[in-house]
Amino acid sequence: MLTVYGIPNCDTVKRTRVWLDANRIEYTFHDYKKLGADASKLAGWIEKAGLDKVLNKAGTTFRKLPDQAKANLDTTSAIALMVAQPSLIKRPIGEHDGGLLVGFNEPAWSAALLGG
Repeated sequence: MLTVYGIPNCDTVKRTRVWLDANRIEYTFHDYKKLGADASKLAGWIEKAGLDKVLNKAGTTFRKLPDQAKANLDTTSAIALMVAQPSLIKRPIGEHDGGLLVGFNEPAWSAALLGG
């Protein structure tokens, strides 16, 4: 079973959900704004994909962080920030039996979920 984590009004999440629906891929959607982000899950994602992939440094939320928070970033402090502000998490994240998909890249999602 696929679980997609994200924020519903995010354009990339919207594109991902349209693609999943068009390909008739069943999934559960975890809305960070309503359900929050889990620190242990974030730690597992970072272990699998790396902090640089899971932490969304390109977004407005990251750019608005105080310079001190950005300068002294390690896994523990990044997880605390992402739990407090889920907009800091790269979107979407897809968790499935075969692994983890971070960000929407159609060829990668197609290969992982459709086998091609």
